[in-house]
Amino acid sequence: HVQLVESGGGSVQAGGSLRLSCSVSGSVSSTNCLGWFRQAPGKEREGVAFIRGGGSTIYADSVKGRFTISKDNAKNTLYLQMNNLTPDDTAIYYCAAGYACAGFNSWGQGTQVTVS
Repeated sequence: HVQLVESGGGSVQAGGSLRLSCSVSGSVSSTNCLGWFRQAPGKEREGVAFIRGGGSTIYADSVKGRFTISKDNAKNTLYLQMNNLTPDDTAIYYCAAGYACAGFNSWGQGTQVTVS
């Protein structure tokens, strides 16, 4: 089982930046895909960005060119650098882990991002 703890959320004005972090612990060796999801009020949860064990990345069209997912294997930490934020990016952001990007079975508690 993998434990995930997000941090770095907050409030920012449109055009600003935030970096989210996700500390990963537990059975990290069983994790081949890490990702960020978000859920805005009244909307379904959506995938934002994913990174595979080999380092390849996938981004939602809505964040391409603005968000960057990365990981520090030595620190067991996942990051999401978010630039040029807009009010549409306002949501609770969750990090997730799974054996494959097709299915995530471990989730963090979420961190709020508010863009005004």
